Amino acid sequence: MASMVRPPAVAGRFYPREPSALEHDVRQYLKAAQPATSVPAIACLVPHAGYMYSGHVAGAVFARLELPRICLILCPNHTGRGVPLSIMSKGTWQTPLGAIGVHEHLAAALKSYCPSLREDTEAHRSEHAIEVELPFLQVQRADVWLIPIALGTASFEALEVLGAAIAQTLAALSEQVLIIASSDMNHYENDAITRVKDGLAIEKILNLDARGLFDVVMKEKISMCGFGPAVVMLTAARLQGATSAELVKYATSGDVSGDRQMVVGYAGIIVS
Repeated sequence: MASMVRPPAVAGRFYPREPSALEHDVRQYLKAAQPATSVPAIACLVPHAGYMYSGHVAGAVFARLELPRICLILCPNHTGRGVPLSIMSKGTWQTPLGAIGVHEHLAAALKSYCPSLREDTEAHRSEHAIEVELPFLQVQRADVWLIPIALGTASFEALEVLGAAIAQTLAALSEQVLIIASSDMNHYENDAITRVKDGLAIEKILNLDARGLFDVVMKEKISMCGFGPAVVMLTAARLQGATSAELVKYATSGDVSGDRQMVVGYAGIIVS
């Protein structure tokens, strides 16, 4: 049977389709961050909007990281297709910069630790939230491998179980794996409200408080699309021994567009 190839779904919309233009943009976002030092990290939170809006925030995070060979990326399921806990455990993901292979051994191990994680391509077919992170990985490390997971559940218990399974799976490895939670923050309210709501969510993330993040998102009606991935990431990171988190950069779409009446928030956070 032919290996599954997941072609780009949002090239030419969220980021440039032409390889040289894409690589140029990614390098500019990384260069603009000008980090003093790169750091090994357990996990991070990065946005996934169009590069013109959030690329500078994602770049600020990726520029700070010592990128390992394997990245596990958790994203929300924006399309509603497929199963609630969806993994692609074989094949490759294509971007204009080339192919990234799925780490089949680690993906298979993770499915064995978390039976609710189901093999599914439909949730990933048109989903942009993993795809937009991949060029950053490719530019920084040509030999990077991927484990893609899309989450379409708002059950804290299901998210917690997956986080624990990820920690258990990674504990058996001899090498570092970076857990990436792909998420934008509050959506489509004015800039002032969005900054207040996002501040509440960011505080919980910086405290490594997965349950607190879940509760404040629900209570304050914070439309953070990837709160599920963030809950899983925080759960796994804490179990792996994470002790601190740093807000690298925060912005809203209004900082680029000038429209402060209806914005989306973007946070870049490193967990170590």
